[in-house]
Amino acid sequence: MAALSKPSSSILHRLKSLSLHRLNHLPQPTSLSFRPRLLSFAAADDIAAERRKRKRQQRMQPPLSPSRHQSPSQQQQQQQRRPPSSSTSNPNSPKLPDHVFLLTGNRLSCHNNILKLIRENDLDEAALYTRHSVYSNCRPTIFTCNAVFNALLRQSRYSDFLSLHRFITQAGIASNIITYNLLITLYCECRKPDSALEHYKRLIEDAPFDPSPATYRILIKGLVDNNKLEKAIEIKDEMLSRGFDADPVVYGHLMNGRAKNKDGDKVLGLFEELKEKLDEYITKGIVYGPLMKGYFCKEMEEEAMRVFEELMGEDSKVKMDDVAYNLVLDAFCKHGKFEEALKLFEKMKSLHNPPWKLTVNLGSYNVMADGYCAEGRFKEAVDVFMNMGEKFCSPDILSFNNLIEQLCNNDLLPEAEELSVKMCEKGVNPDEVTYCLLMETCFKESRPDAAAGYFKKMVDENLRPNLAVYNKLVEGLVQVEKIDEAKSFFDLMVKKLKFNSASYEFMFKSLCDVGKLDDVLSIVSDMLDEGSVDLNEDMHKIVKDGLKSQGREEEELDRLIEQKENEKEEAKRLEAEKAERAKESARAAVASIIPSKLFGNKDDKQSSALSGSADIISNNETIASESSSDESTSGELTVEEVTGGHSAGESALKSVDPAQAAA
Repeated sequence: MAALSKPSSSILHRLKSLSLHRLNHLPQPTSLSFRPRLLSFAAADDIAAERRKRKRQQRMQPPLSPSRHQSPSQQQQQQQRRPPSSSTSNPNSPKLPDHVFLLTGNRLSCHNNILKLIRENDLDEAALYTRHSVYSNCRPTIFTCNAVFNALLRQSRYSDFLSLHRFITQAGIASNIITYNLLITLYCECRKPDSALEHYKRLIEDAPFDPSPATYRILIKGLVDNNKLEKAIEIKDEMLSRGFDADPVVYGHLMNGRAKNKDGDKVLGLFEELKEKLDEYITKGIVYGPLMKGYFCKEMEEEAMRVFEELMGEDSKVKMDDVAYNLVLDAFCKHGKFEEALKLFEKMKSLHNPPWKLTVNLGSYNVMADGYCAEGRFKEAVDVFMNMGEKFCSPDILSFNNLIEQLCNNDLLPEAEELSVKMCEKGVNPDEVTYCLLMETCFKESRPDAAAGYFKKMVDENLRPNLAVYNKLVEGLVQVEKIDEAKSFFDLMVKKLKFNSASYEFMFKSLCDVGKLDDVLSIVSDMLDEGSVDLNEDMHKIVKDGLKSQGREEEELDRLIEQKENEKEEAKRLEAEKAERAKESARAAVASIIPSKLFGNKDDKQSSALSGSADIISNNETIASESSSDESTSGELTVEEVTGGHSAGESALKSVDPAQAAA
């Protein structure tokens, strides 16, 4: 057997050398030929897995720049505008966002667990899970954070969104373009377009990637909704100058903003500009609803109806989605064509076949509810609104508040209260706007007790009514001479809201008119103790006039102010004495420790030097003692303080007299 093994090994060696010789003498591929693929997949399952991986990457990873949407000439211009990157890495350069390849293994499991919490509508637990994961072995990616951000944004939980965003920013998780888009959306919904523009500017100047077309769509729509149309036009021009193609969605938002201002000529001008930029037939249906509004504004009804017929024709090339249909519905409802809107709405519901074709959404029902209310058909508006579940649409708090406001403005308080009850049955909880609408209507209907009940319910549900809502409540109660109830709400909210001078003045005047001067003086005393609001001249005049009208001395207010000032001076004096006692205690402790352990009995000159160093050390100890109230009051030193004083005393002695230290 051993003899047979040698020839076999030599044969294998010759075969390997022969194969290498042949490979070396293979003809080299030309420039047009492709090199042979050395590695391949072992089975079809591996090929399918790789294909799914690539599709998942393309779906989840947003483009870092809009270069793939640009022509080669535009890409060349953009590269010329950008400065060349340095070869050495700059430590101050912005951090690149996570790549989708990081979303594997434990991070993918964490991502799926958080998505499960979001689907279960447990957003508090999802946000808490994300925070805990930051400092765990499984650090979440920006994609996981964006999923939580989007869920919080859908439920209008803006403060929780900003708190979580600040947390991950401090934790060093870099934002990507989706994070910036969500932030801009948040500020636009909060009616803070200036903050949205600030974040857009930060994206342009500091981010290591360019804005996407969705960024400009979100920002321009938010500016139009917040009545900053001219700024939106500037952003559109900037978008075109940065190499982006003319976007019909952006132009649709701008045309809709011009139509709101009844400027039909500029609506048509924007449409013609879009046609010139694209140099082809516009197939996006989002621009045709605002175009119809522009024709209606110019009283060109025939042209508007002609556009509508072209859209609804069988051979129409325009792609209509739910947003495009809603704009056409809005054009009909706001220009006296409600019957045509009803016919179109029925057609939209018949064509709706999710997920393949979407022609109806929540906005469709909001537009029709507003149309019914404009026609005075409020019962039908409520019926249509409550039947949106048939088309798998769910109302939100903004939709309910819109319809409740329509009912309250038309003196239909019972229907509005009934709708607020149905809101809770649909799983939508009332917010501050809901209760404020009902409270104001209750005051109009001479139901002050019900209005106070709505405000109390708002506070009990841990909502946050602002100062304007409180002022409306107190003014309504004072008008019906319910001063005691107004005073009770004042005592309830004085620690929860930051009252201004006007709120105090109104309460002073209301209490003085009914002779409750002791309550006024009590409020003044609390004001002087807290010091949040100064007692101005108007308050002085109101209180003194009230005292004079009730036959009391005006000097009562002056004596109260003087008493409070004396109490403050006494408190300052006691605090200074406490600090001095702590300083003396520290000086005595240091003076007793250092000579006994280091030098023993020395002459008077050295003792004076030690006392000087003890003064220096005692000053340092006083600063530390003032920061802790317990240690300063007891006057005792801890082990760490004694050790620190010992080392400080040695350094002080070395600096006092080198000859003595050497002795």
